[in-house]
Amino acid sequence: MTVSVKICGLTRTEDMQTCAALGVRWVGLVFHPASPRFVDTTQAAALHASIPSPTNGGPLRVGLFVRPDHEQVAATLERVPLDILQLYTDEATALALKAQTGLKVWLARGISQEVDLPTSGALDGYVIEAPARKGDTRPGGLGRTFDWTLTGKWQAPSPWLLAGGLTPDNVASAIQTSCAPAVDVSSGVEEQPGIKSALLLEKFVKNSQKGSCVHQK
Repeated sequence: MTVSVKICGLTRTEDMQTCAALGVRWVGLVFHPASPRFVDTTQAAALHASIPSPTNGGPLRVGLFVRPDHEQVAATLERVPLDILQLYTDEATALALKAQTGLKVWLARGISQEVDLPTSGALDGYVIEAPARKGDTRPGGLGRTFDWTLTGKWQAPSPWLLAGGLTPDNVASAIQTSCAPAVDVSSGVEEQPGIKSALLLEKFVKNSQKGSCVHQK
């Protein structure tokens, strides 16, 4: 099984181009001002234009939003042709934005026990990561792992990505333990927030193909 890779929190054209050259499936742009990886629509449009479109073999563009309303998403889509919305919000809002935009929608879910795993297949995908903690200033992107065995035998209702605390050194074992069909990384391939390392990107993509699920579903 080939494991799909998403690189999130991109802010530089050279990093976008490295991702495209490495054949990653998705590139993620963060539209949450509290994030050190935030890009505005002008920056995002330039990043989008720096690599081939998905129809020309480039990665799919994913826009990350935190508790957005339709106006914010619509204004972004006027400038940046996103393929997928990755949302930190409730399921009802996610479903409404899916209907309003016609785009695929992924919902981020923090997991600390099996009961937290999604059971609804109404959305196009889930990003499974560690749960938020008291005092966090933003959701996700905090470099934390969770107990990967929780997803090992999960019958996922939609496609999903494993996120949180992944690095080139642990991604293969994470895939083996979690049985993730796809992985999402940001800080684990960075020199500093928003600045990716070409060496770490290459190593992460390479090592992501070394893991295979050890559980029988």
